Amino acid sequence: MADTTPGARTAPRLAATSARAQAYVLTLVLLVATTVIGALPARADTHRGPSAAARHWTGTWAAAASGTAPALPGASIRNVVHVGVGGTAARIRISNRLGTAPLRLGAVTVALQVPGAPGRPDAVPGSLRAATFGGARTVVVPPGRDRVTDPVALRVPAYSNLLITLHTPAGSGPATYHRSARQTGFVAPRGDRTADEHGSAFTTTVGSWYYVTGVDVLGTSTAGSVVALGDSITDGNGSTADANRRWPDRLAERLRALPAQRRPGVLNAGISGNRLLRTGVGPSALARLDADVLTRTGVRTLIVMEGINDIKGTPNVTDPAALTAGYRRIVARARAHGIRVIGATLTPFGGHGAYTAARERVRLAVNDAIRTGRVFDAVADFDRAVRDPAHPHRVRPAYDPGDHLHFNDAGMRALADAIDLADVADTA
Repeated sequence: MADTTPGARTAPRLAATSARAQAYVLTLVLLVATTVIGALPARADTHRGPSAAARHWTGTWAAAASGTAPALPGASIRNVVHVGVGGTAARIRISNRLGTAPLRLGAVTVALQVPGAPGRPDAVPGSLRAATFGGARTVVVPPGRDRVTDPVALRVPAYSNLLITLHTPAGSGPATYHRSARQTGFVAPRGDRTADEHGSAFTTTVGSWYYVTGVDVLGTSTAGSVVALGDSITDGNGSTADANRRWPDRLAERLRALPAQRRPGVLNAGISGNRLLRTGVGPSALARLDADVLTRTGVRTLIVMEGINDIKGTPNVTDPAALTAGYRRIVARARAHGIRVIGATLTPFGGHGAYTAARERVRLAVNDAIRTGRVFDAVADFDRAVRDPAHPHRVRPAYDPGDHLHFNDAGMRALADAIDLADVADTA
């Protein structure tokens, strides 16, 4: 639903001086309010009514930088992202983490996507907002760095789609992106079309997220966020595109039953082809822990499902203790930041081209360590939830999209349903 508060509608290209001034004032107000709220003691709102509840920043969407793609100089890129928890303002994380040259953005806007139309680049009328960086509409992001926008005054409904549009006026070297979005994005090949509500200029589609790696919202939730750190299974391979049916999406849907103030955001840090110990497709899980987990907003819980690519990849890990040691390093670093860690068992891949009996023995040994080795704070037994009882080295046929490794929508649901909600949220 669009924000219909007085002054919420924005002129077609946000060009009027008064509109820019009004947006800047709103940004300053939000910055001051957020600073004041952050300075309050934790129990400050204990005796306050719901209408006076304090606001908190919560991570509601994320994508891990998985590699680079050729830049799109002169284009406007409209990324579509699906948020979980909602709020009264948003801030966007822009990444040049894997770039080799300064990233220059001429403009960034945020809007609500027209509901029920995942294949269209159209914004809800009146919802388009300009994002700023320290009050400026342009920004230069150094290579290897991220930048976060100022708060954007936009009411973001829970479980809705946002359009985040960026204009790259010139070449900025390789573009940091998340390759396998399983979400249709849009490109206007020429000119700054960031302020276009109607999407007619966005004539090209893409299947990746460019530069955008996170969204936070300002709301009443005090539950923080949950990060799912994983590979292609967490990334959603095998699930229906444009439908938000990855297992972290299903987990977010399950958490929807909780009251808003106890509902954590769910951040998907899966990368297709990712490994726990070795850099391959994207940095290894160990190498990207800071960027994709420890520096994200309000992380309280981490779910780790990494290791199958270490077992079946080249070179492959043959010693289960090497993977267990990697898990322990992640757990130790997360706990040092006050983060609870859930270990997910590795799912079967019998029938896949990389399967061998020796690799299966490694998988079983790793799963035994996860279940019984006291490595993690809790366990989500994904293996037990999806394996074929008649052939435990294989996925149930009803969950198999055909490659004997990934999961269809039903399989993704089974994975998410194997997580005890009490391990990721206050369900009392």
